[in-house]
Amino acid sequence: MIDLRSDTITKPTPEMLEAMMLAEVGDDVFGDDPTVNALQEKIAKLFGMEDALYCPSGTMTNQIAMRVHTRPQDEVICHKYSHVYLYEGGGMMYNSMLSPKLLEGERGMITAAQITESINPDDIHFPNSRLVVLENTMNKGGGAIYDINEIRRIRKVCDENQLKLHLDGARFFNAITKTGENSAEYGKLFDSISICFSKGLGAPVGSVLLGTNDKIKEARRVRKVFGGGMRQAGYLAAACIYALDHNVNRLADDHIRAKKIGEELKQLPFIEDVYPVETNIVIGKLTQDKSEKWLLEQLEKQGILAVGFGKGLVRFVTHLDFKDEDLNRFSESVKRIS
Repeated sequence: MIDLRSDTITKPTPEMLEAMMLAEVGDDVFGDDPTVNALQEKIAKLFGMEDALYCPSGTMTNQIAMRVHTRPQDEVICHKYSHVYLYEGGGMMYNSMLSPKLLEGERGMITAAQITESINPDDIHFPNSRLVVLENTMNKGGGAIYDINEIRRIRKVCDENQLKLHLDGARFFNAITKTGENSAEYGKLFDSISICFSKGLGAPVGSVLLGTNDKIKEARRVRKVFGGGMRQAGYLAAACIYALDHNVNRLADDHIRAKKIGEELKQLPFIEDVYPVETNIVIGKLTQDKSEKWLLEQLEKQGILAVGFGKGLVRFVTHLDFKDEDLNRFSESVKRIS
């Protein structure tokens, strides 16, 4: 099968597995796993931030960030399609007793002007506006990338209104591979950043939360409460270090193949539109007479896996296990669907 359901389905390469098996390990709950510590130091330095915390998942790093930046009855401002709202099991409400303020916005992105308008007055009838969360790239927007100048404007609004700013950067390296920007620029703009290693970077497990020394110290306590303390986690962290060293530049290949998939989809009679393809996510919109269930069944018959992404929408995600020969097979196979 050609599996384009997500970039999370990749498996470690032999070279990554070798790095994992050779890792020096300790007990990370006690803070003495040298490979975990090396990963945290490496990623913090890359972003110019003070400290980092390795966790099992991006959901956990996002949830921890929301906990340490807020208190119960506060409000989180985010897009209505953001991962922290849609795909984290209601965690902000359950884990931290937060209220979401959901904004509209083209391709899943919000603006400084929208945030300004959405900040609650100092009135006991309303929750306290406390935190803004951006997602870059934006999954539901088809891998859309924020304009860094808009993020700078959002940062200014946050500073003027005593709001914290968190980045869900699950696919952040896809964004800067496309734009050529520097990760340290983002470290200056956000109070905390979540980075996932098990998507485009191809590691099997793990995300990090970046922030100040004080916030990461607090985050370590919250990670323990959430059950995220791991012991000899260096075997996993070694894969993340390998991914940072070897798998960032190759993300451009995924983007090229995604663009070609988008071009192929546009030629199909049952595809009405394709979201702009900026990175490794392709979202096709079907004609009204076809459903996502129908297309997923037809694709599977041709040996292709994708996912439904809402009414009339199907998502394809390229990744390091999807090669040029797979792209050629994809192109030939989808033409047989009618």
